[in-house]
Amino acid sequence: MRNAFARVLTELAKEDQSLLLFYADIGNRLFNPLKEFASDRAINAGIAEANMASMAAGSAMMGHKPFIYTITPFTTARNFEQIKIDIAYQNQPVIIVGTGSGLSYANLGPTHHSFEDIALMRALPNMNIVCPADAQELEILMPQLIELNQPCYFRIGKKNEPSVHDTKPTLKFGKAHTMVAGEKVAILATGTIMPLAQALHAHLSDLGLSPELVSFHTVKPLDTMYLDQTAERFDHLITLEEHNVNGGFGSAVLEYLSEQVQQPKVHRFGIPDRFIDQVHSPEDARVKAGLTVEDIAQALAKRGVL
Repeated sequence: MRNAFARVLTELAKEDQSLLLFYADIGNRLFNPLKEFASDRAINAGIAEANMASMAAGSAMMGHKPFIYTITPFTTARNFEQIKIDIAYQNQPVIIVGTGSGLSYANLGPTHHSFEDIALMRALPNMNIVCPADAQELEILMPQLIELNQPCYFRIGKKNEPSVHDTKPTLKFGKAHTMVAGEKVAILATGTIMPLAQALHAHLSDLGLSPELVSFHTVKPLDTMYLDQTAERFDHLITLEEHNVNGGFGSAVLEYLSEQVQQPKVHRFGIPDRFIDQVHSPEDARVKAGLTVEDIAQALAKRGVL
């Protein structure tokens, strides 16, 4: 997915001279095509993420449209104060790109895991949050984020994420995308966990259910129009994310629905509220976190969904 980001950014920068990239001393070769024609718009801020966020905010105040890019925990948690005060409070159109989100860097341990980034960004006024499921969603949504002209957190994967769409989808910022229509049960997933959501959908279908499958690529603002009609259509909503079960996408859905007169039962699945270590791959880490079809199905059976 990071390759798709670099490619799309390069294409957009050729059309828009105001686009800038600040990166924290990673992906140097990744951005060579951009530097070949716009070296002054690809700025290595060094391993100084807080400075990078403030530099981007300052450039936005001068009329530029900046991106900041590095590994997810370093582009969100390490420079949170600068994002809060310089970007969100000032309402500057900086796009904060977190690459390798969730368990993508599982083998490097908790320092490189990002289970709290959505929660951090959700708490900031003026901040939008978009989590594409694959490179196609990234390519479609990225120009829309620039058009917003607002602060945005863009949570992407690392590399070799599978494509989840057979054909190019029609996506709109802020609107959930129904991949498979269904009834009684809906699986709402955000970000690169979508292949697991598809596998879960297939498993539930094999059990005789007709679940709906939805890509909730935009976490903030939530598609409340979609959520408003879930009480009439579904008995159960299953939310799925590679983020702490507390404070993330599932929490956002639950918080909104809790204030409605009628709501379906919400079942949240994500990273349990503990650190995940001693693993060798994202797949190992998902097993340890209980993010497998078997674990989720077993939990749903205990809750009376199956």
